Amino acid sequence: MGSTATPAPARKRARFHELEVAEVRRLTEQSIEVTFAVPDELAGDYDYLPGQYVALRREIDGQELRRSYSICRPPRRGSVSVAIKRDLGGRFSTWANDELAAGDRIDVMSPQGTFTTALADLDHRHIVGIAAGSGITPLMSLAHTVLAGSDTSRFTLVYTNRSTLDVMFLEELADLKDRYPARLALHHVLSREQRSAPILSGRIDEEKLRTMLGTLIPPAAVDEWFLCGPFELVQLARDTLADVGVPTSAVHFELFTTDGPVPERGRPVEVRTGEDTWTLEFTLDGLSGRVESPVAAQESILNAALRVRGDVPFACAGGVCGTCRARVVEGSVQMTENYALEPDELERGYVLTCQSHPKGERVVVDYDV
Repeated sequence: MGSTATPAPARKRARFHELEVAEVRRLTEQSIEVTFAVPDELAGDYDYLPGQYVALRREIDGQELRRSYSICRPPRRGSVSVAIKRDLGGRFSTWANDELAAGDRIDVMSPQGTFTTALADLDHRHIVGIAAGSGITPLMSLAHTVLAGSDTSRFTLVYTNRSTLDVMFLEELADLKDRYPARLALHHVLSREQRSAPILSGRIDEEKLRTMLGTLIPPAAVDEWFLCGPFELVQLARDTLADVGVPTSAVHFELFTTDGPVPERGRPVEVRTGEDTWTLEFTLDGLSGRVESPVAAQESILNAALRVRGDVPFACAGGVCGTCRARVVEGSVQMTENYALEPDELERGYVLTCQSHPKGERVVVDYDV
């Protein structure tokens, strides 16, 4: 997630609960919408803001897998819905698309994330979303909420896919356009299918994006930007918006994956007699934990903590989702990547433990604050 113009929503402690699948609906040949039933006793745990995500946990072929998916419906009590697109070689997304069915039960983490907007006053605000593929999922929730929240709000969506058959939520977007014809501007960009307007045909590159900003979406008329999709598109949009003078405080972004490899999680590490080590002390759910880690292993704080506490929260382990954040109480760390924490969180000492390595012999972190 990127910088926000308003304070980030308060983060709730990430916890898994087993929920029942109420419905599985086919969106495209390669994607589904999954709706989970939330019982009344857990309603408070699954309150969410538009744009937030949940992590799903399931053992597949003897291995625990966790994947994060954005919530695709506006906030409502009693259910939470996500969209899952099949990724090439993706074990979890392939299993979900082929086998997940109504009546199944799966672990669902409480909603997380700061990819959202201030909802108290939506009057006369113009919000723009740029998405590719499954990046549409959080923007569906945001668009519904923004347009329903005020009679004077506006939402513009630029949504790129290969072809019409690949467009997730095609009918829902058309219905939303019919409901708010004057306040929703919907631009489908297809890379492998010819559109009537040349600007809506082909891949979105810098030239096409600059043309859009000069004609369809003048930046001076926009209050906030939300970018979601592959790293390449999100980075292109961020760089281009910055170059035309859009302040970073008005630009939010969310990634599902990055170009870098996902680190190992909870890998076994053996401490040998006499070798140099560093010490991690941490607090989780009011309980203290302590573990020694060999310097040579170059182990992340998350990996070290998982070796003694299997319930340490994490989802992507790639610096994207922010589920594993904690505050450094003593010592210092170096973060490799950060696509999730806001500047104010960094100033207050928060880090992504999946990306953090100690800079000294002892580090103390708190997952509870």
